[in-house]
Amino acid sequence: MEVLVKLSQELWSILVILASAVPYIAGYIGLILLTLFVWRVVKRLLTPKQDFGSLKTVTFGDESAVSSNFAASIVSIVLILIFWGSFTGSKIIPAFLHMPGAFQGETEFTYTAETDSGLRDDATVQVIVHGIGEDVKLPEIDLGDGVAKNDVMAVKAYRTKLLKWDKNDDETRKSGAKVVAINGQPIAKGESVYLDDLRVAVTPKGTLNIEPNKGWQMEPIWLPSPEAVWRRLIEISTGGFKNFPLLEHLGFSLFRVVVGFLIGAMVGIPLGYAMGLSDWFRGWFDPIVEFMRPVPPLALIPLVIIWAGIGEVGKVILLFLAALWIMAIASRAGVSGVKISKVHAAYSLGASKWQIMRYVIIPNSLPEIFTGARVAMGVCWGTVVAAELVAAEKGAGMMIMVASKFQQTDIVILGIILIGIIGFGIDMLMRWAERIMVPWKGRG
Repeated sequence: MEVLVKLSQELWSILVILASAVPYIAGYIGLILLTLFVWRVVKRLLTPKQDFGSLKTVTFGDESAVSSNFAASIVSIVLILIFWGSFTGSKIIPAFLHMPGAFQGETEFTYTAETDSGLRDDATVQVIVHGIGEDVKLPEIDLGDGVAKNDVMAVKAYRTKLLKWDKNDDETRKSGAKVVAINGQPIAKGESVYLDDLRVAVTPKGTLNIEPNKGWQMEPIWLPSPEAVWRRLIEISTGGFKNFPLLEHLGFSLFRVVVGFLIGAMVGIPLGYAMGLSDWFRGWFDPIVEFMRPVPPLALIPLVIIWAGIGEVGKVILLFLAALWIMAIASRAGVSGVKISKVHAAYSLGASKWQIMRYVIIPNSLPEIFTGARVAMGVCWGTVVAAELVAAEKGAGMMIMVASKFQQTDIVILGIILIGIIGFGIDMLMRWAERIMVPWKGRG
């Protein structure tokens, strides 16, 4: 029962997070629809339709009428770059598109200290918020009269800092003094007061925790700007990373993926054909394939390392297992999906089993196999990065893992972008091969 309560609490927290994200998702969808509307208006005004597609009366539900819109792809990528630059204060986009940044400058607030005897006095705290890496010399200030003395402090942007306000006061926390108000707003231990540029909180020990306003922009250490990532790409391209050139890192990752995928396809496709054509093979391998299919390749990493070590053989075996089951299931589905009317037609024309295999089953199952190959390649990419995270001297995953340990977020993002670009390129290459080798796909 306690487990159910905990799970329900976790589910509720997830639903709350999802609900909080709904307005942003709706806004993004609205942006997509807005760009679609603008694009259609512009296209209608500038290029009146005179092609064959304009004569079609049925477009919804017609696959031939739905293809990737190049303009939408460009707008989507540009929009992502704009979002990225807006939340990082990038210099490559106009300043008016920047989100409000973290506060930097001078500000002040007043705290009210109350002694153990009930005497109250105000003191002013001058706060200098400066950028990361800047050295600030604190100015001389007038301590003022009364029990509480004025203070001055420097805080880095995006950081918090404790202020021991009683360090120079006549009455200290040890003597029973405490802060009871910030800028006239009552406050107690564990509570906070939000000012224009600061959040001032009283800790359980009675000190003040000063947190400058962080704005909407993210700190470079968490999300670097696009130009910072570009500079890091130039640096690594010329100087390498961890004693190896960038191309060697990417080449090793690509080598592992291609070899593992090819071996998986070489075994998985015949296995799928055998399962699709023979009840004995299907009965024999169905439990094995259906048992291994849900097992994520990442769960096999410890076992593969134990059996084959952390060298290239272990990584290729892992990628082979990642591609094997997908290719087997895709091939089996391709064979099972061949229309029986085509087989009967071939038999009626006197075709042999080999001719039916050569001219009916293989051509009609290739679309399913190509779809499975694209899925398998994507899984292999995700698996090789995870495998390189565990143990590797070279590879894109190793770059990301090492960089994350030293909080080099720009290298992490660079690695992710390079992996995505290579994966996208591979998918485009496979789509091109599919168009060349299976031109009959979708044509009955």
